[in-house]
Amino acid sequence: MDDIILIGDGGHCHACIDVIESCRSYRIKGVVEKERSGRAHVLDYPIIGCDEELTELIKETPCAVITVGQIKSSVIRKRLFRQLKDNGAHLASVVSGSAYVSQHAKLGEGTVIMHHALVNARATIEANCIINTGAIIEHDVRVEAHCHISTRATINGGCIIEAESFIGSGAIIREGVIIGKGSVIAAGITVRKDVPPGSTVFA
Repeated sequence: MDDIILIGDGGHCHACIDVIESCRSYRIKGVVEKERSGRAHVLDYPIIGCDEELTELIKETPCAVITVGQIKSSVIRKRLFRQLKDNGAHLASVVSGSAYVSQHAKLGEGTVIMHHALVNARATIEANCIINTGAIIEHDVRVEAHCHISTRATINGGCIIEAESFIGSGAIIREGVIIGKGSVIAAGITVRKDVPPGSTVFA
């Protein structure tokens, strides 16, 4: 079992800890916060440093996962991803013990598949994505890098979710639809046609 460090100490980190504990593939060495706060722990795990110390921390423990959340903007997760890669980190893909990922699907580095999510056959999830609790990624879907598919969202067969996009909780993307790069899809709506890059789609 490899040691892993978690980059980010907020609420999404709490959820990621639970996922890592459930999959039993990694041993959490500690959590890295953005700036020194004086806190000692996140849940039961020690805070071992802050972002400015990442270079040295990665030398000691090269396996990491980004545990900063992504609401609307992917900027922070992208920056951390580049910083970690530049320092030679191995970005782990983490899959909850209660999730289902088809053996015919592909997961990119640094992607986290949360509890009860489903990733079906020939789906591709690229690097540094969040597939959140109960989300459904159907057959032949492509989710490009740095996307967040929120809780119980449904991405139907053959869709393409272009890089850096955010799909809100409970949203439904109709089969074959393309969501353009950097788009934000609000919670609870159904998208029936292609969405241009940089769009924000509300009910």
